[in-house]
Amino acid sequence: MSGAGADSAELARKLFSGPVSFLKSAPQLKFLPEPTVPEIAFAGRSNVGKSSLLNKLTNRSSLARTSNTPGRTQELNFFEVGTPVVLRLVDMPGYGFAKAPKDIARKWRHLINDYLRGRVVLKRALVLVDSRHGLKDVDREVMKMLDQAAVGYRLVLTKADKVKPTELAEIERLTAEEARRHAAAHPEIIATSSETGQGMEKLREAVIEAAFV
Repeated sequence: MSGAGADSAELARKLFSGPVSFLKSAPQLKFLPEPTVPEIAFAGRSNVGKSSLLNKLTNRSSLARTSNTPGRTQELNFFEVGTPVVLRLVDMPGYGFAKAPKDIARKWRHLINDYLRGRVVLKRALVLVDSRHGLKDVDREVMKMLDQAAVGYRLVLTKADKVKPTELAEIERLTAEEARRHAAAHPEIIATSSETGQGMEKLREAVIEAAFV
């Protein structure tokens, strides 16, 4: 590895082995922190393994638990990386419009839409997809939302250790094929496992490259 890739890998190693802390929850746009550093947002269906992934990504055991208390499920949760802070990770509420009451789903859409369209420091969204199921219609809704907001995003497969290698390869192929049909989607898929650590180094580098390169 050389050039920007090597720099990204080294910066990722240093940053994610250093301070990472919960900053705040924002139930409305007026509560957003000042847009002073790059932000990378994480989106995914409920139970896709987002909290586990955030914990593994940041080398913490319970960082994302801060945002999982009742009443915070419809809020944007911000985590700061580095001292001084150089980057924020944004945990978006898990989606699943079919099961959510209409008023909650509407509130979610408005908050996320307004954040995506108006946040100048948002560098990329990572859309988490369960390896066992692949893309669902609700994921496609969010992909469409990101396309319309002109926010670059990357699809990240979670729970890669739960499927056979041959099945994972096929899910990766199908997901990448679909990603190529979306203007704002990154063509390369990252398969991860919070259990085994698979793909985490690549994901850390992807976060750094999206934020700073």
